[in-house]
Amino acid sequence: MLFDDTYKTVGKPGEGVFRDKGSKFIGYALGVRTEQDLKDRLATIRAEHPKARHYCWAARFTTDRSVFKLNDDGEPSGSAGRPILNTLLSQDLTNTAVIVVRYFGGTLLGIPGLINAYKAAAVEALKASEIIELSLTDIYRLHFDYLQMNAVMRILKDNDLNIIEQVFDNKCTITIGIRKSILNQVLAKMDNITTLSYKYLYSN
Repeated sequence: MLFDDTYKTVGKPGEGVFRDKGSKFIGYALGVRTEQDLKDRLATIRAEHPKARHYCWAARFTTDRSVFKLNDDGEPSGSAGRPILNTLLSQDLTNTAVIVVRYFGGTLLGIPGLINAYKAAAVEALKASEIIELSLTDIYRLHFDYLQMNAVMRILKDNDLNIIEQVFDNKCTITIGIRKSILNQVLAKMDNITTLSYKYLYSN
């Protein structure tokens, strides 16, 4: 069975609007890497809409469908964050957040109306965004003697590995990205180079 190391996320952000009974719902679809990214974007959107009533959102940060964050921001429980999250799940998007800003129009929509409105605003925002596919990648730093340069570069070339940073001297250092689907086989080849050591840095 092949390991699927790709995921879909938002590249170029999108914005969509839905209106119902005087209320205006403005959806923002964003690519986010961390919860701090989300907090920063949420703060920016709050500043842009200081008179809005609610700022509801949902976000996913990993490919695990059971890992998510959501916030109804004062709307009835389950009426805002959950339908926004469901749009992310239905399109299988991760490292993605959708924030929906609501301007209250004076007429209550009821739970079904709210669910429909927040879902519709999220869908419109995602329609307006650019959806891209990325690879799950582990970042490693390699240390090796200059004499082993050819052997190391052959592994990088044969596996089409991306060099992020490199320093060549008597002792060389290269930082690379390795797709998770080929991680074990690449590290096994590196283990055969006697002077080479490597350290895991982070994943993206």
